[in-house]
Amino acid sequence: MTVVLRRVNRVLLGLAGLILVLLGGSVLAAAAGLSVPSWWPWSGPSDVLLTTADRQRWRDEGWWWPVVIAVLGVIVLLALWWLIAQFRRARLSEVVVDSGDGEEANLRGRALEDVLEADTADQDGVARARFSLTGRRDAPRARVRLRLEPHASPGDVLTTLSSRTLAHARTATGLSSLPTEARLRAVKHRARRVA
Repeated sequence: MTVVLRRVNRVLLGLAGLILVLLGGSVLAAAAGLSVPSWWPWSGPSDVLLTTADRQRWRDEGWWWPVVIAVLGVIVLLALWWLIAQFRRARLSEVVVDSGDGEEANLRGRALEDVLEADTADQDGVARARFSLTGRRDAPRARVRLRLEPHASPGDVLTTLSSRTLAHARTATGLSSLPTEARLRAVKHRARRVA
């Protein structure tokens, strides 16, 4: 489903971009005095997009400006929402697991994330772990944010994460690989007083 939405998103984005480039280019061509098709409404640099009559038609109506501002505000909010949605990574809802009998089983993505978080949080030096799975059902990718205790060694934590937690996850799900991006942060703590 997400692949279809991604394709539709790309097609709509491409069409919107093409329309805007063609319209903008043709208006710039007309404004620069270049030749434009005879059917084009603006054919020269002296033509305007909106005539004085068009601009002043609704000016005396009390509802006009609030409606224009509200519509433009809604368009801006929708555009910002769409832009932010482009940078969000969708979490994986399920992972395909080889059940060993030639069939496949579906494992909830959140369940696998919970197990990975619990296993990682049991490590020495890890105060908190947050996993999120992205990618495809048959080829998931993991992102983990780790909060490390002050005494933790980042190298040891990453080694244990790779050799224990991720190895268990690959074995349990039958995945050949589970690419993981780890972000480490230290827990804020007060400095100790030395007497």
